Amino acid sequence: MSKSFSDLGINLLLQQSLADLKITVPTDIQEKTIPVVLNQTKDVVALAKTGTGKTAAFGLPLIQGIDTENNDIQAVILAPTRELGQQIYNNLVSFSANIRTVSIAGVFGGIPIKPQIERLKSATHIVVATPGRLADLIKRNVIKINNIAYFILDEADEMVSAHKEGLDSIIEALPKSRRTLLFTATMPGTIKQLVQNYMSKHVVHIEADMATVGHQGIDHQYVVVEPIEKLEVLLHFLNSKEGKQGIIFCKTKAAVNKLAKKLAINKFSSGALHGSLSQGIRDRIMGQFREGYIDILVATDLAARGIDVKDIAYVVNYHLPDTYDAYVHRSGRTARAGAKGLSLSIIQQEEIDDIPEFENELGIVFNEFKKADAQSIEENNGLIWAKKIFKTKPNRDISEDFKAKIKTIFHHLTKEELVDKILANYLAQSKTAIPKLEDSKKHKK
Repeated sequence: MSKSFSDLGINLLLQQSLADLKITVPTDIQEKTIPVVLNQTKDVVALAKTGTGKTAAFGLPLIQGIDTENNDIQAVILAPTRELGQQIYNNLVSFSANIRTVSIAGVFGGIPIKPQIERLKSATHIVVATPGRLADLIKRNVIKINNIAYFILDEADEMVSAHKEGLDSIIEALPKSRRTLLFTATMPGTIKQLVQNYMSKHVVHIEADMATVGHQGIDHQYVVVEPIEKLEVLLHFLNSKEGKQGIIFCKTKAAVNKLAKKLAINKFSSGALHGSLSQGIRDRIMGQFREGYIDILVATDLAARGIDVKDIAYVVNYHLPDTYDAYVHRSGRTARAGAKGLSLSIIQQEEIDDIPEFENELGIVFNEFKKADAQSIEENNGLIWAKKIFKTKPNRDISEDFKAKIKTIFHHLTKEELVDKILANYLAQSKTAIPKLEDSKKHKK
């Protein structure tokens, strides 16, 4: 029988906040972590998949343990991206809604630093930060973290690979007597090294819900394509998921921009997300995605950290990631909060040998996705063409005289006849598409 938050030692005020948020039953990572943080003094290394409630696992006992009579910073939480940091900050504020005396600040890169410096002049108990911005604030001598009691690293596996320099300078400024809580979805060698170098010898190791890496509830699939048909197979898949939200992962920023442009040309509701975009643009795109104004995000691995949207139906690996850890994080964007999801990898023939390696390393099973045949692809291209026409805005600069002459040509046709003729014209112009696809199938055989 599942335990309640009361059984775990969470106080009534926090329980009320959780009830207001409709959170009633602890997840596995929360059930295992909260009593350890509340009742022990050892450092903690917690291995848990994304989307399993890690923020509440460390956030609830952290808020409960704050000494509100002490106005010094008592805890620092580091996240690899501003998006994830903002998500953690918002969650902590929600959890502490009934404890007005706990003060939480968020300090992230990509936005002006002066308001953050001003905010830190007020009483602050918990700071949520990205490594670069926190390191900058320490260098400016405007934040004091030499007396903190808790240091929390979330998504630590990403932190040590992308922010090692900033992380090292932050750790140097911490007190040796602190308690460190490290949360990660994977355990690469860099994390083991971090534990060995910067954490105490007596560490509590917690592992939650890791029987199936990358979530129970995810259907892992792959489809083998020729280079010439890769985009068309993707577009066919996206049309089959119309109205549902998903994320497409590419290896590089250039690949993200290129694919996002192609989706935009084909009138898909989409946006691009990568580290070279300004923070304002990233915030706008993420806001549109969270609010459901766009259905598809094309993103790099790091940019997608912190995307906690419950209804993401699918993830597409337009390029297979270079590491198994990256696959875990990618697929972990879907099937959140107990939902089901699909992780589809679109691969080429030379990559097919990688699939068994991913299966063996991660303990998952890939099923082969049935690729659409040439006729279905061509029909889908026609549907995309029709949608592009439908979504095209009228050109108001066309003269009325010219428009009248065009109308005269078509005026005797019914709607059905006009559609038939336009479609026949489209098919005549794209008649080479089917032979190309058929040739590629024959070549494969």
